Order: sequence, then structure tokens, then C-alpha cells
Amino acid sequence: MYVGYAQNGRGEEALRLLVDMIRSRLRPDQYTLVSILVACSGLASLTEGKQTHALVFKHRLDTHVSVANALITMYSKCGSLPEIELVFEHICAPNIVSWNTIIAAFAQHGLYEKALGFFKKIELHGIEPDGVTFLSLLSACGHAGMVKESLYWFDSMKNTYKVAPRREHYACLIDILGRSGQVETAYKMIQEMPFEADLGVWGALLAGCRFSLNIELAELAAREIMRLDPKNSGAYVMLSNIYAAAGLWRKVSRVRRLMKENEVKKQTAFSWMEIDNTVQYFVGGDVSHIAIDEIHTVIVQLYSQMKAMEYIT
Repeated sequence: MYVGYAQNGRGEEALRLLVDMIRSRLRPDQYTLVSILVACSGLASLTEGKQTHALVFKHRLDTHVSVANALITMYSKCGSLPEIELVFEHICAPNIVSWNTIIAAFAQHGLYEKALGFFKKIELHGIEPDGVTFLSLLSACGHAGMVKESLYWFDSMKNTYKVAPRREHYACLIDILGRSGQVETAYKMIQEMPFEADLGVWGALLAGCRFSLNIELAELAAREIMRLDPKNSGAYVMLSNIYAAAGLWRKVSRVRRLMKENEVKKQTAFSWMEIDNTVQYFVGGDVSHIAIDEIHTVIVQLYSQMKAMEYIT
């Protein structure tokens, strides 16, 4: 039940089930706690995450590898970085998953030097880095905007560590190149790939075209995405935004007509945050939230303050 709830985005139900379990005087094992930590990660709920960590200590499972890995992920998703290293230090014999988890945690927050420091420690412990390790390291380069370093580690992965790059490695590197305005170099890399590009690779190229406004490559990438997934609303929306940024309003209208003709629906955007131990959900364009009037009042106040400070012209 816990695993089912956690893996299907129903974290709140998993947390309620844990409360019922504790009230019934049943002892949670490592599998239960890992599932609960996954639920806390999905909700970015630090309060419940810390309460679960307390249960981990209570039942002396803090040295258990899978539990510790889940704790590191949870604290990373909740943005609480000081605890990450403390949890890692309690692992008696960290495996490659543990090393990958902590490198990924620092990578997600753009802490390249931290991620690199743990990468260098891997071999000192007699463990060989794998494809996931390098994906996290490339991700750290991407978040920190380090193009040269990303190219170096991509080359080292292939030639020094003999780890064959997969599509996700190419997608990550193409995203980094695209963000730095090197979309032509990124496209050349796609052409030289030893396998056919997938949605992730073309999506990375299309996203990169936003920064250089390369219309030709944007159209090519969008066509490939639509070929692979005709109902992919993201490709239509991103291409429309690129046209708009370039002032090509007729093409913007054409993309919107294509979406309507092909019955492509834009995915609803939503976000959430924890306020007073309650998870509040916010859906784009929705006005049904119980505190919608207060929310609008705060938005108007923020807008006025930003305008007064000349952030908005």
C-alpha cells in the first residue's frame, strides 16, 4: 500500500496510512520507511520528512543503505542540504547508489564543487563510477553553467572510464550547449550520435533554441518531436514561444491553429507548498482555492512594490 501510494503521486495517503500504522502499535520496517520518504520527497514536505527521520533513528535503521539513500533524496528535494552529508556519514558501507544519490543531490542545487568532491572520493573507496554517476556530474555542470567542464567529463566518461554514453547523457550535454547558445554544436552532436535521437534529445535542442532564437533548428527539433509524439503539447508551446520572442506573430498563430486542428491540449501547470503542516495546491488559471481573494491581494501588493522599485516598467 505504501509503495503504491508513493509511486503514484499520492503521498498524503501514504503519510495518513503511516499514522494509522503507528496508532495500531505496529513497527515500520525499512521498506515502509523508504516508501514514506519517497512520499515526502514527492510532496517536498520537510516536516513529515524529519518526523520520518526520527522514526528511522528510533528503530535504528539510520545505517541501512536504502533508508539512508532515501533520506538523502528527501532532504535534497526539500532543499535542506546540511543534513545530506550527515546522513551519508552514518552509512557503514555506502554502495554506488549511495554515492550517486549524494552527487545527484548536490547537482540538483548547482553545487558543482561539492558534487565533484564526492565523485573524486568514489575511486578512493574502490568503487567504479557508472553511467548514473556521470549523468549526475553532467547535471551539476549544467546547473552551474560549466560548458567546458561538461565536455571534459563527457569525453572522460567515454575514453577514460569506458562508460558508454546513453541518450540521457547526450540530452544533458545538448541542453548545456543549448543554454550557452551553442545550438549548432549541439545539433552536430545529435548527428554524430550512435543511435537515433529520442524525445529527450530533441526536446533539449528545442529548449536551447530559446536562448539563441535559432528558428531553423527550432522548427527541425519541433518536427522531430511531433513525429515521435504527435500529441506532445510542449513542442507546440515552446515553438510558439520562440516565434513570439522573434516577433514572428503569423507563425505563432499558425502553431496555435495546428494545436487546435490536431486536438493537442496544453497540459495544466500546477505547483504546491507546505503551509502550517498542510499541503496547498495551486493550479494554473484555477480560482477555486479557498484563499483565492487573499492570494490575489498579495499578488497585487507584490506587483505594486516591484513597480515602485522599477523591476517592472
